[in-house]
Amino acid sequence: MAALDPSVTVAVVGAGAMGQGIAQVAAQAGHPVLLVDTRPGAAQAAVESIARALTALVEKGKRTAAERDATVDRLRAVNGLSDLAPAGLVVEAIVEDLDVKRRLFAELEGIVDEDAILATNTSSLSVTAIGAGVRRPERLAGLHFFNPAPLMALVEIVSGLATDAAVLDTLFDTAKAWGKSPVRCRSTPGFIVNRVARPFYAEGLRLVQEQAADPATIDAVAREAGGFRMGPFELMDLIGHDVNFAVTRLVHAAYFGDPRFQPSLIQQELVEAGRLGRKTGRGFYDHSPGAAKPMPRNAEPAAKPDRVLVQGDLGPAAALIGLLREAGIAVEETAGSGVLLVDGVTLALTDGRTATARAAEDGIAPLVLFDLALDYAKATRMALAPADGTPADAVAVAAGLFQALGKTVSVIDDAPGLVVMRTVAMLASEAADAAMQGVASAADIDIAMTKGVNYPLGPLAWADRIGLPHVLAVLDALARTYGEDRYRASALLRRRIAASRIPSPPRGEGQGEGVPPRGFPSSGNPGATTDSTPRIPLTPTLSPGGRGGKELSA
Repeated sequence: MAALDPSVTVAVVGAGAMGQGIAQVAAQAGHPVLLVDTRPGAAQAAVESIARALTALVEKGKRTAAERDATVDRLRAVNGLSDLAPAGLVVEAIVEDLDVKRRLFAELEGIVDEDAILATNTSSLSVTAIGAGVRRPERLAGLHFFNPAPLMALVEIVSGLATDAAVLDTLFDTAKAWGKSPVRCRSTPGFIVNRVARPFYAEGLRLVQEQAADPATIDAVAREAGGFRMGPFELMDLIGHDVNFAVTRLVHAAYFGDPRFQPSLIQQELVEAGRLGRKTGRGFYDHSPGAAKPMPRNAEPAAKPDRVLVQGDLGPAAALIGLLREAGIAVEETAGSGVLLVDGVTLALTDGRTATARAAEDGIAPLVLFDLALDYAKATRMALAPADGTPADAVAVAAGLFQALGKTVSVIDDAPGLVVMRTVAMLASEAADAAMQGVASAADIDIAMTKGVNYPLGPLAWADRIGLPHVLAVLDALARTYGEDRYRASALLRRRIAASRIPSPPRGEGQGEGVPPRGFPSSGNPGATTDSTPRIPLTPTLSPGGRGGKELSA
């Protein structure tokens, strides 16, 4: 089914920030828009606010005056729901209260035509539950925009249990015609973004709770090594801790207390204290006028090493070899377990174990672990974690190596998985579970996380880049360290790794002489396969991973 014709009237119920944004998007796309709110004068004030915002864009050269005038002319504030009768699409953007939304849609059913589509912009309530309050739930769906709606590309098209497929198709095509990036998902707690994103906040909060590092350092590592636009504490301060904490609590309760969504006592305390972030002037950071933002912890400058011995495959950190040579450091490569030896100090990419546990289990000392980077060449910061008892001069050797590559170094306490690696592994596991449970396709999950919360890479594509065996090792190590179900790995990760190792039928059953078996591990990389086709088709989900594996994203 095609997108709604621009001649179709769109009604928006609720003239708050979100309703105002949705009205602007629809009007810019050419639709006549009716805007209503229960607060006297609120709808007209929203129209005037949109006009001012468009005027600012005209002044910046991003819109013409004619475009502004045409958009404003399509907007009309009305006094009550009865004025919405001409609408072919009604979008609700009111308070997050199930009973209130049900009453609204029940009333709307008696006002609009039988073929009008009813849509809710809810970010947390069940679309199925909302639809259960109307006579024809098949025409009700979720149309979840992200704030600010005129700027954010993502729209989640959410199907309730009774939603008609044609309605979903129309909303999908309409959102695309409006210049958005729509994704489809089922009505499950948190939909895609508000579910999959929970570990981004939760792992940062846990690191602070365990005194591994302070918020400013974690934020800096997330940005400058992980490539995230904002660190978790900056983002929570921006969202508002009341909102972020409420969503976490809702998802946790909706999944019957699943420990993966367990709320943080630290964030609860901020909410109780009224320190909600930017909107109250104080959260993890002081946002009052003139307040200085805390600086991340930076290691003191250290000497550049002359030589580095690389033992074995560095896996996701293999790019360091070229960077070391470019920095004028002599590099010798030998067989081994995937570590760097510098002046008697062993450096290794975190595998999820603490440096202390790894040093004891592998018989390595002194040992310093380093974190994952989205791109080791472009990263400007690197987090290090030494094993307990590691001498200060050994830590300085490790810091000097990364400083020689142009990185600022932050030394954190010995936290399992460090900062970026544990966060990405948990995001990937949650995304894999969402795909496995049919919440959304793998492709849509990655689109949602890049378009909805500006992640530098979709979590499934990122897991594929790291290599699924390494991601699984990190998750299993976290689970052993903490002894909590919170860190259980998605069954889909294990399944995809196992699928990559299934030998294909012997010759005579479709294999030619001299052709390696389909799905059999290639030499030197147990995660790679000679066949890029997944052995167990689901959606375009997870490849077997590792260098040489296919991308997770479609």
